Amino acid sequence: MNLKDIHSVYFIGIGGIGMSALARYFDFIGKPVAGYDKTPTPITDGLQEKGIMVHFEDDITSVPDTFKQPGTLVVYTPAVPASHGELNFYKANGFEIKKRSEVLGIITKDSYCLAVAGTHGKTTTSCILAHLLKECGLPFTAFLGGVSEDFNSNFVLEGTEYSVVEADEFDRSFLRLFPTVACITSMDADHLDIYGTHEELLQSFRDFAGKIKPGGKLFVRKGLPMEGITFGIEDGSDFCIEHIDIEHGTYVFDLVTPSEVLKQVRFGKPGRHNLLNGLAAFAMAVQTGCPPHRLAEALATFKGVQRRFSYQIKEKDFVFIDDYAHHPAEIDAVHQAIREMHPGEKVTAIFQPHLFSRTKDFADDFAQSLSQFDEIILLEIYPAREEPMEGITSAWLLQKINNPNKKLIPKAELIKEVSNCKTGVLVALGAGDIGLEVPKIKKELAYAG
Repeated sequence: MNLKDIHSVYFIGIGGIGMSALARYFDFIGKPVAGYDKTPTPITDGLQEKGIMVHFEDDITSVPDTFKQPGTLVVYTPAVPASHGELNFYKANGFEIKKRSEVLGIITKDSYCLAVAGTHGKTTTSCILAHLLKECGLPFTAFLGGVSEDFNSNFVLEGTEYSVVEADEFDRSFLRLFPTVACITSMDADHLDIYGTHEELLQSFRDFAGKIKPGGKLFVRKGLPMEGITFGIEDGSDFCIEHIDIEHGTYVFDLVTPSEVLKQVRFGKPGRHNLLNGLAAFAMAVQTGCPPHRLAEALATFKGVQRRFSYQIKEKDFVFIDDYAHHPAEIDAVHQAIREMHPGEKVTAIFQPHLFSRTKDFADDFAQSLSQFDEIILLEIYPAREEPMEGITSAWLLQKINNPNKKLIPKAELIKEVSNCKTGVLVALGAGDIGLEVPKIKKELAYAG
C-alpha cells in the first residue's frame, strides 16, 4: 500500500483511542477523513470539532459519496463484528481494507520506531517517551493509546524521523510493527478470549521481539522471561532506580545507567508502576542520542495521561482519583500508589468490570485486589464487544470479595451514592464508560464541598 495513492480514508470504529489517533494523522496530512462509531464520546466530539465527519448508525447511506469512490482506504478495528453492514459493503466492492495495526506499521516502518509493549503500562510509558522526545527537540510522530496531558491529545506530529507507538498485544496487533527500539513492561495473563492460554500470549511477545530491526534494542522489566536490556527498581538492573524518597507527593531518586549515576531525579506520578514506566521511557529515549541529564530533567515535568491515576480533586481532607485499571495487577498498582501517597486515609473504590470474559478468567484475582480497599462500590459489567455469559455477573463477583464494606449498585445511582460517601480517598476504576461518569462525580463532590 502506498500512502500517496490514497485519496480518502474511512474508519469503522473511529472513536477508539488508537483509531482516532490514525484519523488525526490522515487529517493532518491533508486526506479527507470520515468514520463510523457506535456511540458519541468526547473522542468523537473532538474529531468532529476538527471537521471530521462521524456518524453513529451502521448505514452505508450515511457514508458520504467521497468515501465510496476508488482510492478510499478503509481502516477497521478488530472490535467491529463481522456482521457489520458498512464493513461488508466495502468487502463486497473490492475496497482496500486494513486493520488499524497494519496501517500503523506502514506509516512508521521507515522511521526510527520506538514501540512500547506490555499488558500494563504501555500507554503511560509511550506518553512519557513522547514528552521526553519533545523536550529534547527531536522530530517525531506519536500514536498514543491515551490522551497525554502534556499534548492534550493522543496524536503528536513534530516530524517524521522518529515515531513513538503503543504496541498493542490485543489480536496480535503489535506483530504488524517494525520497531528500532522496543520495550516490554509486563506480560501478565490477559486477553485469554483471544489467546486461549497465558503461554500463547507469552509466545506473541517473543514474536514481537523478533520484529525488531537488525541492530535494534529490546528493553524488558527485570524478572520477565525475556532476554534484553533490563530496567527495574533497586534490583541491580541495567537501568535502575535507587534510594527513593518522597517529597511533597513527588518521588526523588538516583537513576543508575550502564555508564553513569544521575542524582536527585524527580518524577511526580504516584506509584512504583509509574516509576517503572518513567524509567523505561528514559532508557528508550537515551538510544536516540538525547543527553541523559536532559532526559532526567524532562521526567520531572511530565504531567500525566488522562484516566491514569488522574487527580480530579486533591484537597487536604479529600482526594478523588480516576484510573483506567481493568486488570487485577493494575488495581493492585493503584492500591499501592494510594497507600504510599495517602497513608492512613480511608479509601473507597468504585469499580466497573470490563468484559464478561475477563471477569470470568480473573474473578478470584479481582476479588482479592478489590478486597484491599476499605470500601468497594461495584457496578455492572461493561460488555464492550461481548455478549453476556451465563452466570458471569457483578453480583457473582461481589460474593467473592472478602470485605464487609461492599455493595453493588446500578450506574444510575452512582452520583447519589458518592454524594453520601464518607471517605478520605475515592478512586474510580475501569476501562468502560465509567470514565464518562467521572466529570459528573467531580461536579457533585466539588459542589457538595
